[in-house]
Amino acid sequence: MRPAFAGDPHVLVLGRISDDPKAHYEQLKPLLDYVVPRMADVGITEGRILMARDMQQMTSYLRRGRVDWVTETSANAMRLQERAGAEPLLLTERNGVGTYRSITFVRNDSGIESLDDLRGHSVAFQNTSSTSAYVLPAMRLLERDLPLQILLSPMDRPDQRSVGYVFARSELNIATWVHKRLVDAGTLSNLDWDDPRRMPPPYRADFRIIDESAEMPRALEMVRGDLDPRVRDRLREVLAEAGADPDAREALLRFFGTTRFLPVDADTGASLRELRAGVARVRREAE
Repeated sequence: MRPAFAGDPHVLVLGRISDDPKAHYEQLKPLLDYVVPRMADVGITEGRILMARDMQQMTSYLRRGRVDWVTETSANAMRLQERAGAEPLLLTERNGVGTYRSITFVRNDSGIESLDDLRGHSVAFQNTSSTSAYVLPAMRLLERDLPLQILLSPMDRPDQRSVGYVFARSELNIATWVHKRLVDAGTLSNLDWDDPRRMPPPYRADFRIIDESAEMPRALEMVRGDLDPRVRDRLREVLAEAGADPDAREALLRFFGTTRFLPVDADTGASLRELRAGVARVRREAE
């Protein structure tokens, strides 16, 4: 049942957690304009965009029925499921790739051969929203009973029983900090590992991979749990068909390089359940 304080049932609201609302509005609007006319048969006549400044505000929007549909990284999607009851609608394929994995790497001359050797050493993550460069590698460390200890800076050191971590903010910073020996290990997605803009080839020549995670969805389209089932199902149908529609091509590319939307099948569902448990553990034991 729709909450009494929710928005107009004829309006589809697309939400985004954003630190750059103007740029993100321009990425979201074309796809919303494509979707809305195709949902008239379920009563949708208008689309709106609502930006949230952070996870807490988006959680509130979803709980209050202010936002219907959100596009997010897998880790943030699981946070929204845990905190606001949001539900996965579709897997988002970006630039032809629907899944990726996390890698952990070190310098060739580090003497570190495995995750277990990171005890007493430091690792660079990207930021708390990153699935591949924070949540997945942190999960893998905790699974090996390696306690995580946040450091004050790359110069700080953990105690001998823990793995220290810092946030480097960008993939290039992660690579640079490992190369300059400011930290002992770094984490990236396999896509960023292969991207010379994020992993300069001269740096990569000095690195080796010591761990890789299983494949995980890159991104997900989420809807609030109490969205009208007719609206939810029609939105799924419209988005699923968009990848084969030439009229949607430009809007999809503007939508963070999306090439198509794929169903959440049994394997994806199992991966997401594992990720959801991991997100909760990382929050509980590392943050």
